[in-house]
Amino acid sequence: MNASTTQGAQNRWPELPYEAWSDTLATLHLWLQIVGKILVAQCAWTNHSWHVTGRGLGTRLMPHRAGAFQMEFDFVNHALEIRVIDGRAIALPLYPHTTAAFYSNVMLALGQLGIDIEIRTLPNELTKPIPFELDEVHRSYDRDAVNRYWRVLAQTAVVFEQFRARFVGKSSPVHFFWGGADLAVTRFSGRVAPSHPGGIPNLPDWVTREAYSHEVSSAGFWAGNEQYPHAAFYSYAYPEHEAFPEARVRPSKARYDMTLREFIFPYELMRTAASPEAELLDFLQSSYDAASKLGHWDRSALERDHLSFRNL
Repeated sequence: MNASTTQGAQNRWPELPYEAWSDTLATLHLWLQIVGKILVAQCAWTNHSWHVTGRGLGTRLMPHRAGAFQMEFDFVNHALEIRVIDGRAIALPLYPHTTAAFYSNVMLALGQLGIDIEIRTLPNELTKPIPFELDEVHRSYDRDAVNRYWRVLAQTAVVFEQFRARFVGKSSPVHFFWGGADLAVTRFSGRVAPSHPGGIPNLPDWVTREAYSHEVSSAGFWAGNEQYPHAAFYSYAYPEHEAFPEARVRPSKARYDMTLREFIFPYELMRTAASPEAELLDFLQSSYDAASKLGHWDRSALERDHLSFRNL
């Protein structure tokens, strides 16, 4: 690979060191949860309905008597856009301010559009949650870091969609979990799974059990947290076969983490590889291969030749 090709790959996959923007990531995670909770409050439950859209992270169209509306984070112009189908819209600028102020601004803007909504204001999946309206702690917003994060999510979504296209069984969309702040795609074997034990902090066990009601092989990307302060791709199986941690997963830089109970491929090692997208696809495919073979999935009924529709 020549220097220009290497530079091009690293432009597509920018640096994202956790330590350099951890305060902003923690704040952004809470802001994403506020919008995610509005989505849950307004729409019929569907599996993890966040998804990557346009230039940011957004909701689908949500019903309301004042007019169906949607909300989208634009991480290029740095605004949260609220749009009603009749053309009314409000854009809230994203800048360093407290989560309490952000929450207040969102609710005020919705009220100005005639959209009255109540949500549970305690964040999910965090060990020490602060109600949004009381959170004066999380207030960071680094525009450059957030934009780089969005670019990584967008590039990751492109590769995840390629991987998803190889599967004809039940599969989730490529979607963003606002609770854990990770982008993921999940494949299902079609068989019912053992009841999940739950236990995720500040998340009802019924939500976890609904998510894992059937056997899955799931992969995703997250930017890191205090427990694992590194951006990384991951892949896991539920239920997990006892031999899964010993499976041979590619590339060789990927490792099984006994604490997280999943295979990990560090983002920094992927982005600096000679062919980042190829290595990421290899990680997704090989970890799925391990989960599906050990789980005795009916792969002949669930998979297809991903090149077979190229010449229509």
